[in-house]
Amino acid sequence: MLILACSYIMEKKLKKGDFLDTILRSPLTIFSTKYIALLWGQNNDKASRERLRSYVKSKKLLRLRRGIYAKDKKYNEYELANTICTPSYISFETVLAIEGVVFQYYSNIFVASYINREIVIHGQKITFIRMKNEVLKNTKGIEQVGNYAMASKERAFLDRMYVNKKNYFDNLYGMNWDKVFDLLPIYKNKKMEKTVKEYREDCRKEYDI
Repeated sequence: MLILACSYIMEKKLKKGDFLDTILRSPLTIFSTKYIALLWGQNNDKASRERLRSYVKSKKLLRLRRGIYAKDKKYNEYELANTICTPSYISFETVLAIEGVVFQYYSNIFVASYINREIVIHGQKITFIRMKNEVLKNTKGIEQVGNYAMASKERAFLDRMYVNKKNYFDNLYGMNWDKVFDLLPIYKNKKMEKTVKEYREDCRKEYDI
């Protein structure tokens, strides 16, 4: 999508009023300065920054943090998390709570990333959890949901086990164990494999499946 958008812009030089319109017509709700420069077909970073500063001052765009902008306050927070750190994907308790695997409510957005960091933007806490490069860049079990990447239930389950030795899961009834064991080799962790097998056996006994 980005390549097509940029090639179109390079073919047709943007007029003054087209720069903002190009952003507003995009399906994205969050934009990095790098993406905007490509969208505008410009290599002049200074000109792009000055134009963006003007849009923020006139409240035509919302600046969330350095190098990150939104169309308005109705931006997608998962999309924001993915844009702040790339590559990254929504995982851990965020996915597990949505899927009913854990019952506790978490206000944080948990993200698999290449760094350990916690960021607060407009009251929303985003927790980035570092994963090894070979795990992070393996896209198996990661789904593209609209404009952001999110782990499947099975991938989020394994991600949590990978970064934390002690875990408690409230409800493993709906876990697809075939998918779990298909994803397990990504982590290359023998101890983790043993623990997963124990979880599966406990699940079979508890739910008689």
